[in-house]
Amino acid sequence: MTRQLHRFWAWTLIASVLATGCRPVEPFYLHEDGDLSHYVDVATDIEYTDVDFCSLDEVTQAQPPRTVNNPQFDSFWDLSLEEAVSLALNNSKVIRSYGQVRSFGQILGNPPERITSAPDGVVTVYDPAIQETGQTGVEQALANFDAVFTHNTTWDRRNRPQNFNAPTIFAQILQQDQVTSTTAITKRSAVGSQMTIRNVTLYEDSNQSARTRGTDVFTGWEGEWRQPLMRGRGTQVNRVPVVLARIRTDIALADFEFGVRNLVSEVERAYWELYFFYRNMYAAKIGHDSALATWQRTNALFEKGAPGGEAQNHARASEQYFFFRARVEEAARDVFKQENRLRYLLGLTTTDGRMVRPKDEPTTARVTFDWYTSLDESLHRSVELRRQKWRIKQREMELIGARNQLLPQVDLVGLYRFLGIGEDFDSFNRRGANFPADGSTAIDELLEGNYQEGQIQIDVTVPLGFRRELAQVRNQQLLMVREQARLEDMELEVTNQLTDAIQDLEAQYKLAQTNLNRRVHAQKEVEALKVAMDAGTATLDLLLDAQRRQADAEVAYYQSLIEYNLAIMNVHFRKGSLLDYSGVVLAEGPWPAKAYMDAHQRARQRDASYYLDYGFSRPNVISNGSVPQNPGVPDAFAASQSEVMVQGNPQASPFAAGDVIFDAAGNDVMLSDPQSALESPVPLNEGPFTTEPNYDDMIPSDPQQPNALPSPNAGGSFDGATLPPLVEQAVAIAPVSNQRQWELNAPQVETKVRTVSTVQLFDAPQAEPTPARQLTRQPARRTVQRAPASQVTDVEPIKIILK
Repeated sequence: MTRQLHRFWAWTLIASVLATGCRPVEPFYLHEDGDLSHYVDVATDIEYTDVDFCSLDEVTQAQPPRTVNNPQFDSFWDLSLEEAVSLALNNSKVIRSYGQVRSFGQILGNPPERITSAPDGVVTVYDPAIQETGQTGVEQALANFDAVFTHNTTWDRRNRPQNFNAPTIFAQILQQDQVTSTTAITKRSAVGSQMTIRNVTLYEDSNQSARTRGTDVFTGWEGEWRQPLMRGRGTQVNRVPVVLARIRTDIALADFEFGVRNLVSEVERAYWELYFFYRNMYAAKIGHDSALATWQRTNALFEKGAPGGEAQNHARASEQYFFFRARVEEAARDVFKQENRLRYLLGLTTTDGRMVRPKDEPTTARVTFDWYTSLDESLHRSVELRRQKWRIKQREMELIGARNQLLPQVDLVGLYRFLGIGEDFDSFNRRGANFPADGSTAIDELLEGNYQEGQIQIDVTVPLGFRRELAQVRNQQLLMVREQARLEDMELEVTNQLTDAIQDLEAQYKLAQTNLNRRVHAQKEVEALKVAMDAGTATLDLLLDAQRRQADAEVAYYQSLIEYNLAIMNVHFRKGSLLDYSGVVLAEGPWPAKAYMDAHQRARQRDASYYLDYGFSRPNVISNGSVPQNPGVPDAFAASQSEVMVQGNPQASPFAAGDVIFDAAGNDVMLSDPQSALESPVPLNEGPFTTEPNYDDMIPSDPQQPNALPSPNAGGSFDGATLPPLVEQAVAIAPVSNQRQWELNAPQVETKVRTVSTVQLFDAPQAEPTPARQLTRQPARRTVQRAPASQVTDVEPIKIILK
């Protein structure tokens, strides 16, 4: 019966399995309510990072940008070049740069994207500190020579049966406790030797019947000296890592100086180009007004049917007007974009209600440099060449280390040990008994010096063939030769760059003289043709063409004048004196007070010692001293530097003896009234626009411009369209007493040196004004704040402080 029952249930279960199949059953949860908000069907997703970061006010508080249709702003901000450089350096924890090659006056179509597209390649004020404190820094290299303390304690308990007969002296079950303690201090010296002082203490408690005492303590003090005899021996090879780390820091400092120099160069270029675009808009405005007056006269004649008012003349005058109107609108666009470019380099918001307006006027004095002195200066002070020389020195140090690896590894090891053993390690009730007497201590035995041990060892490791080492030496030799070849061509390139800069300087001054004459005579031609038109002896097309050429001459003169000022800056850029020319100094920042105390104590210690010249330093000296810097004084005025010779006066002729001017027929002639030396530009606010703009009169009631440009009516006005309000705003450039400009008012010209503002960058107040602006680089932190324009004062040169 039982057998039949088992068979029944077996067939029942088989039938149930076959009926239901192998479909898995989902688990049942008691409190499941159907909320699947925690269900995630992806492993990765694009998410926002949880970062504690506050955006700058310059970013979050930016106002809508100025455009040709919306040119409104609250007021002008008359900014000098010195203040611009100060603000740029003050707001440059990250060295900003457009990093795009372009021609003068060419507005870039793309906004800056170098920082956002490649942030890891951008120079920052933290880079030297990061290099100094990184894995390849000086402190990391010096840490290899620091003393190292090590300690190790091990407890071992054994309880195991042993394969011994009962009558023997060994217990059948081993019960043992062992405690081992090792303490050591290891120090590596500059010659490569390694010194170690070590203490080893061993406590043992065992049930072995053969032992005199059940417990004993062993302790010993030992000194070990390991001295390399070939590979790794000597101060030269052991100091190479420290020297390499210092060279890497010098390279990082050169990169930082390179970034600061480029920033100053771009700020000055953007400043003068903004000045040029203001002048360009003013020239377009003059052409517009002249074209409008011509159209009004032609339109009046056209309506009367009088001679000169023919249809072709009327259409030509209208075309001329719209041509200059388009130039005004293009000029306004260029001013907006260039002002935004300058703001970006200064680290300011794109719009803050103010319109930046250059305050300084470009210099018109002739500046020349002595070629041989400038050449020597460029080869000596170029930051690119200095950086490359550090690279060569780096390869030399690496070659020294590689050559040392060609030696076999032969180490001489010596060890000497004092030891003692006792029933206890130490006791307050010492009996003077030695082990194995009752109450003996290991310390007593050790101090008596009864047991001493020594060891001498020689370790030799020689790779047969030195395949890897020889390949490494050859590789380092090739790297060094490559860096030397690069330096040769870099010096050749620097020479060519300086040559090109000098050529541009001379050519731009000459071109500025020529364009000044062109400007003067173009204006005379327009005035003469206006008189001839009134007399009926000239045609309209001649007057319209003269007006265009007058506007072109105005733009060409200011372009050549600005390019001349940029050429002066470029000469200093090429000969490595741009930071001195701009009044910028790189120096180390303040250390903690304890550091100065330690340095002073070390100086006193060396002062009290006697110097023995018994040998020479290895490796040899790798530096020739600090780079000279002249804060606030352009090195061009130093006796040992390039000479700036200011020539000419307002009454002198711009044509030197032997200059020949040809007329249209090719005959040699001299101009009857040649323009004198370059005249200083008249500030625009001394012209027709001397007050702040009146928006009620300038901005149309309907800001929407019609799609089709209307024609001017007889009164010269437009239906629904006016000129951009910025036309009368931007042309009012304020006058300035230029500190950079060499004056030409006397035969003996007095040169004036450009000074730059002092900007305080620290949070903590100071009792006395600092002698120079401080931009600090610290290993642990950097406190750099953005200072508003109200905190900029013209007192001292900029000083960038490094630590």
